[in-house]
Amino acid sequence: MFIAGTYDVIVVGAGHAGCEAALAPARMGAKTLLTTLNMDNIALMPCNPAVGGPAKGHLVREIDALGGEMGINTDQTCIQMRMLNTGKGPAVHALRAQADKHLYQTVMKETLEHQENLDVKQLLIEKILIENGRVAGVQIETGEVYQCQCVILATGTYLRGKIIIGEVVYSGGPNGQRAAMNLTASLVDLGIRLMRFKTGTPARVDRRSLDFSKMIIQPGDETVHNFSFMSDIKTRVQEPCWLTYTNEETHNIIRANLHRAPMYTGLIEGTGPRYCPSIETKIVRFAEKQAHQLFIEPEGLHTNEMYVQGMSTSLPIDVQYEFLRTIAGMENVKIMRPGYAIEYDCVDPTQLRPTLEFKDIPGLFSAGQANGTSGYEEAAAQGLVAGINAALCIQGKEPLVLSRSDAYIGVLIDDLVTKGTNEPYRIMTSRAEYRLILRQDNADLRLTEKGRQIGLVQDERYARFSKKRDAIKEILTLLKETPITPVPEIQARLIKMGTTELRTGSNLYDLLRRTEVNYDSLCEHFHVPELPSGVKEQVEIAVKYQGYIQKQFEQVAKALRLEAKKLPDKLDYEMLSGLSQEAQQKLNEIKPLSVGQASRISGVSPADISILMVYLEQQRRRGELE
Repeated sequence: MFIAGTYDVIVVGAGHAGCEAALAPARMGAKTLLTTLNMDNIALMPCNPAVGGPAKGHLVREIDALGGEMGINTDQTCIQMRMLNTGKGPAVHALRAQADKHLYQTVMKETLEHQENLDVKQLLIEKILIENGRVAGVQIETGEVYQCQCVILATGTYLRGKIIIGEVVYSGGPNGQRAAMNLTASLVDLGIRLMRFKTGTPARVDRRSLDFSKMIIQPGDETVHNFSFMSDIKTRVQEPCWLTYTNEETHNIIRANLHRAPMYTGLIEGTGPRYCPSIETKIVRFAEKQAHQLFIEPEGLHTNEMYVQGMSTSLPIDVQYEFLRTIAGMENVKIMRPGYAIEYDCVDPTQLRPTLEFKDIPGLFSAGQANGTSGYEEAAAQGLVAGINAALCIQGKEPLVLSRSDAYIGVLIDDLVTKGTNEPYRIMTSRAEYRLILRQDNADLRLTEKGRQIGLVQDERYARFSKKRDAIKEILTLLKETPITPVPEIQARLIKMGTTELRTGSNLYDLLRRTEVNYDSLCEHFHVPELPSGVKEQVEIAVKYQGYIQKQFEQVAKALRLEAKKLPDKLDYEMLSGLSQEAQQKLNEIKPLSVGQASRISGVSPADISILMVYLEQQRRRGELE
């Protein structure tokens, strides 16, 4: 056996999960190896060239606050950025960027190759090696072995990947890449339960064949935004996207060819994503709908490829041409890459701890689409957490576990490991019960301190964060301590501000709580200090939503009492009389860390939770629990 190298951490796959999973431990001092099937496809965007959006933008901000790379890379390579949901409250504001997909890959690859403690190699891993019950290394298809203490699976959609276009089926990964055909057998040999999922992508079309005069322009925001709290970009090229619609003719063509659609002919066996369905599924599921939105998105500044967002399909190429040419502005469309479906193996995530380490295989972690999720942002968030925890495991330190009240990342991982998923999972704001305090604008205030403690947040970021945090505290104190009284001069100022006069004494804090008053008007009429935009935003939200935020923190405190009631890792729930049979089975399978986590398991009832509480109290009284 040829030992080709020895590392602390080896990451299998260099997609969005793998990049974060490799950068984190390397930056924390662990000798790390990132492996990829193709060096030219690191950080590949095989689906749409976009980052962010509802809930996903929250994840990117959280990744950034912890010291991850996705936000920084997106800021450097995006060609359009928009803030979505601005007509709603700040909890659901969502930043979304169109990236130059090739530049995104280039910049991320350069970052990886220049990272200290990190090697990047083109290797096909076929076997996970175990010694004495824990991970010991990996074996490559050419026979050599790399030794390590931890392995992170970030295999994306490449495990036994199968491409399907109409009646054509072949083994492969996204965009015509190679698939990993043999690693699945190694995982099965380790006792890992796998699922078979499916996703898809629309055709890429030639910009020169489109008539944009028949479409509706979708420009970027005039205000320049950034994902990263460290980015100071103030000007940016803004390439427009374009809106058009399907029509009844489009739908009729698709209906007439459903007998050739792989998902209806039985060629597709895997479960597809509920929230990003193919156009075939849309036409069948929403038969009453006369039109569906399509966004034509540029894939970069130096390519004519355009992405047809909303038109994912695996219909035969002749049918793709036929229905695309019924759409306004696409009558003469030329397809550069056809739409396709891809089936792949992924891990049942209920086998994982909240650290993303396998419960029964110490040192083996899994992240990204390998865990049954869908989306670049979900993948990157998991990769970051897996990478951090692999490094902490090697260092002998306590793991990082983000709760549902800490971050959307916590919601994502808790949903996966506690509830599992029977279809490709995506994060949504509705999944976060504490979304008023888990806003994208305050991700740095929530998570930078945690990133600092684990060693990912460096001095420059921490100094900038500390300055912002302290400025917010100081100005809130100033507003509370600055009185205003109903004297004629103050009343005149209030009238000029467009707000009602005072009846009794008050302060600037309470004045700012008024809907019609903002911080800029306080600057103009009461000469409070001018603030950087990020500080001003936090001050206004803290003041105007004070009551709602306080109520949510009270809800968190109540929930944390259940999270604090820890359950023994080796507890056999079949020994607890009174639990339902389903609860016994589910609890033994998931092995929840706390009563709080147990309460979120499907099939565990409030009555079952009461029995767990009684058991813990009995154990405490006997002195068997700490």
